[in-house]
Amino acid sequence: MPIDPQHLGRDLWLLDPPDRGDDRRSGGDLHLTLRPSGVDLATIEGVDNLAQALLLRFLTPRGALAELGHPEYGSRLFTLIGELNNETNRNRARLYVLEALSQEPRIGRVVAVSVTTNRRAAPTRIDIAISAIVAETEQVLNLVFPFFLS
Repeated sequence: MPIDPQHLGRDLWLLDPPDRGDDRRSGGDLHLTLRPSGVDLATIEGVDNLAQALLLRFLTPRGALAELGHPEYGSRLFTLIGELNNETNRNRARLYVLEALSQEPRIGRVVAVSVTTNRRAAPTRIDIAISAIVAETEQVLNLVFPFFLS
């Protein structure tokens, strides 16, 4: 079943693809697009918008938007910063991702969430891989992003 892009929304393009996650720089979060009338802010839609929305949810501390009326928005991943890269904390990361995914109405079903590490290459980095079914479709969303415990 094809996905209606309006079902997944459109928003400003804020984040680079997650495979560049350890290359995110301050101030590089807005993208521009050329139009016949000049330059405008770039937008993102469909599954790409959902993936960006999930990344923003994971990167936002839960409760940070309470004053704006969204007390449950975000995730608890931030509580792992400064913690050891061990099996317990990787399991906590998986739990926090599952909690955040349960708050997203555009996710119909979570197929899998895995958290892996290569401590020799990057001692404080964990990689979080998500496979989920988009609500009201059979479309699979696969998302892998790094999270740093330092």
